[in-house]
Amino acid sequence: MLLLVLAVIVTLGAGSAVALVATSGDGSSDKKSPSESDSPTGKLPTPSLSIPSELPSELPSLPTELPSGLPSDVPTDLESFLPSLASDEVPYYMLRTGDCFNIDDTKPGQAAKRSCRAAHDAEVVKVAELEGTYTTDAALKKAASALCAKPLDTKAARQPAGTVRGTLVQYPDPTGFKLGIDKVACSLAADVGAGKRKLTKPLT
Repeated sequence: MLLLVLAVIVTLGAGSAVALVATSGDGSSDKKSPSESDSPTGKLPTPSLSIPSELPSELPSLPTELPSGLPSDVPTDLESFLPSLASDEVPYYMLRTGDCFNIDDTKPGQAAKRSCRAAHDAEVVKVAELEGTYTTDAALKKAASALCAKPLDTKAARQPAGTVRGTLVQYPDPTGFKLGIDKVACSLAADVGAGKRKLTKPLT
């Protein structure tokens, strides 16, 4: 079974770069230029704490009744004033085998976790670790693809015809790898690239 490969490198915190490479059956590829982010340097002020040498002999008494002049129009849905956090969105290297997720081209390296019984883009088949020394993106891509090839081929062969049309291999760029991020997420995808097909249940 021929699988098309979509490899994604992620932004992994300070000083790392990202690139997106999509390879289709005709061998063509699209590559986005790396982007970098720098972390602020400098020391943060160290707080100084002091503890009183003597404790008060008497503690103040607390009121037993609440004041009667409180406003009555305090909103009860305070959560509506807080920004909603996308708690389902994680860096790719936090995914685990069996996790289902969506990808967003505008947020490379991020995965929005979804229920495997709801529509989703891909499912993680294996999470592997890179070993060795790699200094270029090409070397990392080759090593990550090699780690994913067999498990993805094996899993894809078990799926009903037409279920999956692509693979997704997510791995760190050279800067992220130097920082110690060595995870590779090997996933089967419903479609290649920004396709519109979705998976709707867990892989078999």
